[in-house]
Amino acid sequence: MAKDSINNYKFIGKSKFNISKFKTDDTGEFTDRAEAVDEFVHNLLKINKLQQRLYAERKEGVIFIFQAMDAAGKDGVIRTVFNTLSPHGVKEFCFKVPSSEEASHDYLWRFWSALPPRGSISIFNRSYYEDVLVGKVHRLYEKQVRPDRLNGIDIIEQRYGQINDYENYLYNTGTRIVKIFLNVSKDEQARRFISRIDIERKNWKISSGDIKEREFWDDYMEAFETMVNKTSTSDCPWYVVPADHKWYARLLVSRIVLQTLEEIDPQWPVISDEELETVQEFRNKLEDSLSGGYIEPEQQLPQFANPGVIAANIVENEERAKIVEKIARRKERGFDAVYKLLDDSPVIGSLDAIIEAVAYAEEKAKDTDIDTDTDD
Repeated sequence: MAKDSINNYKFIGKSKFNISKFKTDDTGEFTDRAEAVDEFVHNLLKINKLQQRLYAERKEGVIFIFQAMDAAGKDGVIRTVFNTLSPHGVKEFCFKVPSSEEASHDYLWRFWSALPPRGSISIFNRSYYEDVLVGKVHRLYEKQVRPDRLNGIDIIEQRYGQINDYENYLYNTGTRIVKIFLNVSKDEQARRFISRIDIERKNWKISSGDIKEREFWDDYMEAFETMVNKTSTSDCPWYVVPADHKWYARLLVSRIVLQTLEEIDPQWPVISDEELETVQEFRNKLEDSLSGGYIEPEQQLPQFANPGVIAANIVENEERAKIVEKIARRKERGFDAVYKLLDDSPVIGSLDAIIEAVAYAEEKAKDTDIDTDTDD
């Protein structure tokens, strides 16, 4: 994994983020998305394994926060990067305009219930940072009820400090926070808006509100820049991801998620020798009680009703060839990733699902970066 490339987009409060100098169309070491397919698929496989250990160990929770302008690709990134993970330990929360009940509390109140338990991952699709973004741009705090003693206070400046304190508290009580800003250019947003208007099945994704918010582009850029500079810390960093090319944004986010889980380094729980001896005795009794004998897990797999589950070490060459041929009809490159997946993993949950997650790899090379995803 190209760790150094991640650090190029990482802010921990030591260097200033200048949004006007940030390249939104950067593609790092790659010239096109086909070159990134293998790494992306392998990142997903590694993330999957680490998330299983994170859930089993139950020592630390993780929050991945996504902020961006409309059409920057938040939904697509979340769907492709987290698609293969177990739903047992991953939940996405989409924070819209506060309800009347939520608005009657402090602005952080509604986020407490979304915090992940130890061993789990919470994905915040927008977050409390909306209160220093849209809240700042539209001065929404002026309409919010507050005690007279707070009159005259710079509410937005105060919130930066409150957010830093909140995240510091969470970090020091067992919750890691990783914040990702998908930075898309104004021109690319326009292209994606045009796509939503021209393609009928995408019409639902565009609204008059999106068009109106675009008029405040410069104000939002200033708000995002200040947000990153005011709330970046070594414990809770911001990653500013160039988002003009969806395939590269998704690859970078997969690197960020993978690096985060590798730093946590979760381990499978180990039981004591005494308990191990007890369960081994229980196992022997269970096997003795079986009338038909014990069947090894690898031999049980073909009996499963789910045709998407493949035991890599018992896939016949002929069947293997059929799988690769099927995938070959859907994309022209990336065979190496498929073979490595079959070799590296004893059990692969639905190859089709994994390949589907690599949405950009399935598109034809002649297609533009305005892809055919059903969401952003």
